[in-house]
Amino acid sequence: MAPVAGEDGGVPADNLKGQLLVATPMLREPTFARTVIAMLEHDSENGAVGVVINRPAELPMDAVVPAVTDLVAPPELLFDGGPVSPTTAIALGMAAPGASADGWVYVVPPLVTVNLDHDPELLASSLRAMRVFAGYAGWAAGQLEAEIEEGAWYVVDWLPLDAFTADPETLWSTVLRRQGWPLSAVAVCPLDPSMN
Repeated sequence: MAPVAGEDGGVPADNLKGQLLVATPMLREPTFARTVIAMLEHDSENGAVGVVINRPAELPMDAVVPAVTDLVAPPELLFDGGPVSPTTAIALGMAAPGASADGWVYVVPPLVTVNLDHDPELLASSLRAMRVFAGYAGWAAGQLEAEIEEGAWYVVDWLPLDAFTADPETLWSTVLRRQGWPLSAVAVCPLDPSMN
């Protein structure tokens, strides 16, 4: 079984909302290989929803949602959030300390989901960072838990800046490296683990 958060080393008893899913080396399917996913929703009845936070697309934000381009953390690109509903935009933000929830809702403080139709000036006054994702990753009830049990995902704690890193291409190894032994050793695993 893959190492995951939780005192007993198993899947945490509570939901995974606010946690990171980190693809294990055995997950080589191109859609999710070496991805880091911020979990936005998770419960036993409805399943789970998250966004891939380390796959920038080639599309600049000013070509997609120009009204919020000035709020977006560098690189100012649209991100590929996952294979489900790729025409749906999901925005994540980092709320400023003490800010009123105007145009956004907490996932876990300070991480928030942002309403892109809200007044950009009001968002600018309450957010320290923002990033927009096209599509999301979704699992039916019990599906994610089964994938974790099969060893496809590590479940780890997130840091507030993970979703807004200026270097998303190195986030997979960065997150693993900070976990300590034995996960820190996985950070240097080659794309094909059989080559190790």
